[in-house]
Amino acid sequence: MPISLQRERFVSTMKEQAEIGGTADGGLHRLTLSDEDKEIRDWFRDQMTDADLSVRVDEFGNMFGRRAGTDSDAKPVLVGSHLDSQPYGGIYDGALGVIAALELVRTLNDTEIETAHPIEIVNWTNEEGSRFQPAMQGSGVWAGAHDLEEEYAKTDVDGKVFEDELERIGYKGEEPCEPPEEYEAYLELHVEQGPYLEENEKDVGVVTGIVGFTWGAITFYGEADHSGPTPMHYRQDALVAAADVITQIRRIPSTLGERTVGTTGYIDAKPNSINIIPEEVTFTWGFRDPSDDVIDEARRRVLEEAEWAADREGLEWEYEDRMRAPAVEFADGCVDAVQTAADDLGYDSMQIFSGAGHDATHMHSICDTGMVFAVSENGKSHNESEYTSWDDCYAAASTIANAAVDLAGGAQ
Repeated sequence: MPISLQRERFVSTMKEQAEIGGTADGGLHRLTLSDEDKEIRDWFRDQMTDADLSVRVDEFGNMFGRRAGTDSDAKPVLVGSHLDSQPYGGIYDGALGVIAALELVRTLNDTEIETAHPIEIVNWTNEEGSRFQPAMQGSGVWAGAHDLEEEYAKTDVDGKVFEDELERIGYKGEEPCEPPEEYEAYLELHVEQGPYLEENEKDVGVVTGIVGFTWGAITFYGEADHSGPTPMHYRQDALVAAADVITQIRRIPSTLGERTVGTTGYIDAKPNSINIIPEEVTFTWGFRDPSDDVIDEARRRVLEEAEWAADREGLEWEYEDRMRAPAVEFADGCVDAVQTAADDLGYDSMQIFSGAGHDATHMHSICDTGMVFAVSENGKSHNESEYTSWDDCYAAASTIANAAVDLAGGAQ
């Protein structure tokens, strides 16, 4: 029989976490390693302790809470997501997966259901990558994709160092940032952040994989000069070259694939004055697609466009690769467990590929991995208007809870 989460408690807990770093417009501003992040971490630690979980924090701030299994030789099933947010983001992104994991162990405690495998819940450090890059930083270090010391040395726009901020909020733990043992599986719940479930009138998404993506930055170096008397053919305008390439970042995806997307999300122009020709411009690229070959081709094309633009304007230029995550296909066992849970609960589901990166990207290299998506109204996310109904939140939380119990060998 499927387990039933306490809906009222689950919703109340979601609302409670949303008050920490909550904005006047109903969103969430809870950047990683901020004071608000410390507050939500303290709160989450208390919740795990109250649920009789064995709590540990590793040296990168990743937080774990374990519920013991009956088989001492069985590998744990890990369930969770992240509690940090985008700047002025929504209250569901990441947090929904952590609260669902918490409600899972609360329900098992309430019903005195034992599982053969331990169940462990997790809050990953800095999934968003909005303050310190790259995204999915904590799970990346834990899975061995990033070097610990290199990530400790990362700085934010104000020059604050990651390791210093981690120590400041009191969450540089003693445990090594690595898997302490082999894991049976990892499951993650997230809002879709896209329109496909809503467009197809589905209750829940069974995620089969995650797109690959490339992030990077290009800088053009021109010459500052007076915007009035300088003839057009004398100009070395870094912003003109940047504009040409940014336009191509928008156009390249349509020439590659149906699911390819491309974005420039950051621009820094110097000296940034209405009366001065821009001499230095840095901007980012971001491409995503289910195919790694397509991602690599998009990167190649944008760098080619940058070279051409620099030649046209007579500029020097350079680029920096900031992140490359491969496309991921989830293990059949985890996908089947999620699909079975959705079917047993009577939810109308669809299998779907994630268009956003998640911590499951890195966990894929550690153990069998799967995900559940909740419906996103109008596909909105990463802003304060992000919305998922409580019914849809509960459906997704119930699905992942039952999939986790299945994989952990319980509720037979």
